[in-house]
Amino acid sequence: MKINPLAVMIVALLQGCASFDGRGLATGQSTAKDVEALMGVPTERIKLPDGDTAWYYSRQPTGRMMYAVRFSPDGVMRSKEQLLTEQNFARLTREMTTREQARVIVGPPWRTSKLERQQREVWEYTMYNADQEEFLLYLQFSYDGVLREVIVLRDYHKSPGGPSSGGRG
Repeated sequence: MKINPLAVMIVALLQGCASFDGRGLATGQSTAKDVEALMGVPTERIKLPDGDTAWYYSRQPTGRMMYAVRFSPDGVMRSKEQLLTEQNFARLTREMTTREQARVIVGPPWRTSKLERQQREVWEYTMYNADQEEFLLYLQFSYDGVLREVIVLRDYHKSPGGPSSGGRG
């Protein structure tokens, strides 16, 4: 039997996609070892105040997703969710949310920058809205670690008619 190399590559890619979002993991059954075997090494691990641990899997900037897998103290998966959603951003409160709280809510940014004159640290994320349109999310923190601005902008570099599509942007 002759094996088609293209078919082998397609199967390998599809298998890679299956682990991309942790599909196949079971809440209350999968262990930290199972998660790491399927999804790989997390981008970041955060110990949560209630004793749980959250592992963050960034697919930024091109993947526009941030998965969080939450584990109980005994290492069993409690939940898995995609964090970069409009509903999740509603949990961020200007003038109240701290840098540490925001990191738990939306995960680590793919890029940070400083606006020295405004005394701001800016975290950048890429995301899809509910209609699968591409957006950029910017969280601006004052140097005391408090969220001051949440800015969501349409990513016109990726939108039809934007600069990358050859249209006017």
